[in-house]
Amino acid sequence: MEWVEIDGSYGEGGGQILRTAVALSVITGRPVRITRIRANRSNPGLRPQHLHGIVALKELSNARVKGAQVGSTYLEFVPGDARPKHVRVPIKTAGSVTLVLQALLPAMAFTGGSFEVTGGTDVPWSPPVDYLKNVTLHALERMGLRVELEVRRRGHYPKGGGLVVGRVEPWEERRPLIALEWRRIERFSGISHATNLPSHVAERQAKAAEERLGELYNVPVEIEREVSRSLGPGSGVVVWAETDGLRLGGDALGKRGKPAEVVGREAADELVEALTPGKAVDRFLGDQLIPFLAFAGGEIGVSEITSHLATNVWVVERFLGRTFEVEGDVGEPGVVRVVRRAGV
Repeated sequence: MEWVEIDGSYGEGGGQILRTAVALSVITGRPVRITRIRANRSNPGLRPQHLHGIVALKELSNARVKGAQVGSTYLEFVPGDARPKHVRVPIKTAGSVTLVLQALLPAMAFTGGSFEVTGGTDVPWSPPVDYLKNVTLHALERMGLRVELEVRRRGHYPKGGGLVVGRVEPWEERRPLIALEWRRIERFSGISHATNLPSHVAERQAKAAEERLGELYNVPVEIEREVSRSLGPGSGVVVWAETDGLRLGGDALGKRGKPAEVVGREAADELVEALTPGKAVDRFLGDQLIPFLAFAGGEIGVSEITSHLATNVWVVERFLGRTFEVEGDVGEPGVVRVVRRAGV
């Protein structure tokens, strides 16, 4: 049994290393040993949100795990026989639902199955669930992977309580993704939501985003307004550009004392920033696609090569050998090309 050895402090040095490494362990059947987990962070070691992803993958693959507790800087993960399951992940706080799904979806692509995750759907430092549903899954569908996802309830910091359910069809036909530049924007779409707040919050967020995008681009802009109830208050906007290639996204979260108009403009400005280099993939989607591209093949143009993306490439290549060629420096637009597609 040959271990894949991962230095958890490498590059970006955060939870992304764990999510990608453990997912690839399940996919390839190779045991992984991760040391120095988040060693350079102010609170090193595993945090609760990382454990939820590890436990979900343990359940999916009947794995043997050592070191899976809060604060641990060491993890051993020995996958067993991965097969289709209904995986439930009950996060009792506002821990991010989408970060758990970032760990679960690559592995589930090879098994199929369904999931039910409670926690935070729209929380700081993680992709909002509407971005995952409308930008990430749109790109994965182009690669032949079908994922259904339904947001049953929103969850915000600090109470959480969101509920997301879905299912993943086994990834039978892995289609290469060629998405280098966008040439035309068909329209802008989005969702502005307000939970346990007056409906005018969702309206004002949406209107501000629509106005900002309408000032700059002569294409239709249509942002859905959503008002809901959950355990606690919260709001946010996700907007995306429907281009002749993929979708590029931008988002912003509301918080106490932050005017709804500022939230809407922030989301629109982030999207404009993503569109400006003319690349087909925004910086957030770029790193999320890396584990899938390794098996599907193709090449993507990214509005920014982030340290997350570079670190994800490194982790994938610890398992699969040289897989990618990255043109461009961190912090700049660039191209990621699969030079050797992995088989399973």
